Amino acid sequence: MIVPVILSGGSGTRLWPVSRKAFPKQFHKLGNDNETLLQSTVGRLSGLFSKPLIVCNEEHRFIVAEQLRSIKLQHSSIILEPIGRNTAPAAAIAAFHILEKNQDAVMILLPSDHAIEDGDSFRDSINIAIETALAGKIVTFGIVPSRPETGYGYIRANVGKDGFGKIVSFKEKPDKETAEKFLNKGDYFWNSGMFVFKVKTFLDELLKFESEVFEKAKEAYEKKVADSDFIRLDNQAFSNCPNISLDIAIMEQTTKGVMVPLATNWSDLGSWESIWLESNKTPQGNLIKGNVNIHNLKNSLIHSTRRFVSIIDLEDIILIDCDDALLLSKKGSSHKIKDILKNISLPRPKQLDFHKKVYRPWGYFISIDETSKYQVKLINLKAGSKISLQKHLKRSEHWIVIKGTANIVIGESEFILKENQSTYIPAGEVHRLENAQSTSLKIIEIQTGNYFGEDDIIRLDDIYGRHS
Repeated sequence: MIVPVILSGGSGTRLWPVSRKAFPKQFHKLGNDNETLLQSTVGRLSGLFSKPLIVCNEEHRFIVAEQLRSIKLQHSSIILEPIGRNTAPAAAIAAFHILEKNQDAVMILLPSDHAIEDGDSFRDSINIAIETALAGKIVTFGIVPSRPETGYGYIRANVGKDGFGKIVSFKEKPDKETAEKFLNKGDYFWNSGMFVFKVKTFLDELLKFESEVFEKAKEAYEKKVADSDFIRLDNQAFSNCPNISLDIAIMEQTTKGVMVPLATNWSDLGSWESIWLESNKTPQGNLIKGNVNIHNLKNSLIHSTRRFVSIIDLEDIILIDCDDALLLSKKGSSHKIKDILKNISLPRPKQLDFHKKVYRPWGYFISIDETSKYQVKLINLKAGSKISLQKHLKRSEHWIVIKGTANIVIGESEFILKENQSTYIPAGEVHRLENAQSTSLKIIEIQTGNYFGEDDIIRLDDIYGRHS
């Protein structure tokens, strides 16, 4: 039994302002792609093995489910991490889940945010890795380097004619001079963060080298709660797991580690420069997305989600223009954004973590305008969906239907609103909005009061299992 496991818990902060905590890079279409990175990762494995198991942050559970459903990609289950604890605990949780079903299963562990161009080479390397894993080895993939890259860690390995090799050492991200030496030596490979191993072999090595991760992950899984397609881990036990990568926990300590080389155009898309590098560009070296007008622009990446942008007589720049945030950087420096955002003084601007468009299990809302006295949103409810039965203590709400038909509950009253009709919900009043139709429902919501945070939602009943 071969089980793919997709890790979808990253935050992708180096790709801000497109990638943010509430909607990170794996859920976006980047570069020239027509699918999100998550969709591409799952699609790459579709039809080859059993349905994949997804591990993701609890906040992203409905985004993951909807993105796979929208292009008819199936999964076996979605395991929800209450908090990020790096790749070793995530892999352990997946391993305990698979072990319940098959003691001899092989896991293919893949991040959800990588770009791989040559699917045939990828599948050939996967098959070599599976055979090697069945022999009791823990396999990682080393990417055959095409340039002296300073943004990746490296693996040094002696690869034989059988297609894999013993790992000599792991190297941290090098400087340019060291990266050039690695490239010239020929036995250094980019560390991909992808793995193949028998589940039992992995757990045995984890218990040997990182017993605390093993025990806490096991406890978190054994105390799990199943909720439809979702598996909720025990919050306390998983939060107590050490925050450690699989490389450090096992690969740098085990004698069973080997590497399979992968010769393909691969990237972890960890910066705007890597997006530019891996995408198709114009003859002038530009990658342009959105409504952009350029004159004498060279070797640049321009991304505008909505506004019309004009650029004149520039080169080697990164410009990322979103509805509510703008990044302008010299090409080669945008990777610094991760550290810069960390040092922003409190109170932390919400634009660092949230887009104006916020996804919910019932659809999404878009923040249109906000002051200290009011907030205006466009709310889109999918067909057959409804918000929780809820109330607010610090704000009142006005609802105006602009498309579709709304089923409304306010206090003891139940009624229907059609296009151009409206209603008012006083602060403290229990209410619910439902779309019982087969098409989407759009309303304008005008909030008035003195506080508009999402934590002023008291949920009394929710079909999606949310409590706050």
